[in-house]
Amino acid sequence: MYDHLTVVEHPLVQHKLTIMRDKNTSTHKFRQLLREISQLIAYEVTRELDTEQVTIETPITEMQAPKLSGKKMALISILRAGNGLLDGILELIPAARVGFVGLYRDPETLEPVQYYFKVPPEMADRLVIVVDPMLATGNSSAAAIDLLKEAGATNIRFLCLLAAPEGVARMKEAHPDVPIVTAALDSHLNEHGYIVPGLGDAGDRMFGTK
Repeated sequence: MYDHLTVVEHPLVQHKLTIMRDKNTSTHKFRQLLREISQLIAYEVTRELDTEQVTIETPITEMQAPKLSGKKMALISILRAGNGLLDGILELIPAARVGFVGLYRDPETLEPVQYYFKVPPEMADRLVIVVDPMLATGNSSAAAIDLLKEAGATNIRFLCLLAAPEGVARMKEAHPDVPIVTAALDSHLNEHGYIVPGLGDAGDRMFGTK
């Protein structure tokens, strides 16, 4: 249906997501699961990283073995909820450079409003992974990627926990060159712009706010 979308259907991913969807799951548990599930999804989004052969010595012999090549990747969190995914991926890829895009959604227009932007240098030479738990309308995500492309990024991937068809379509329209990796493609958006069935507001559930 969407050639730029990958849904990670691994049983561990789906199990953890089910617990996160449950409204009775505590803030502490939700945050822990988000960190865990982000690492599992990150395996998929980094599947095709460039490597090079290097010479090393094992305790037994010398050999040629693969290591990551090129500039260290950039992980870009769309604030604030993106930080929950960011923390888990950084445990997996601690050498990554980190940037932040601050956007909030105007409750009336549902359009994104920028309030912060800080990213690593040399973006054109890095794989850029943008993280945000929810791809709902897609407006904030598309706006964030607009800013990243203006900063020089050309190799961008988007990682989210949940996606709505509306958001996936919006991203394909705005940025057809950006692959999306998610744990689930949900049914639709409700009149308030929330993903259905979804899991509520990821930021509120992560930080215990309302």
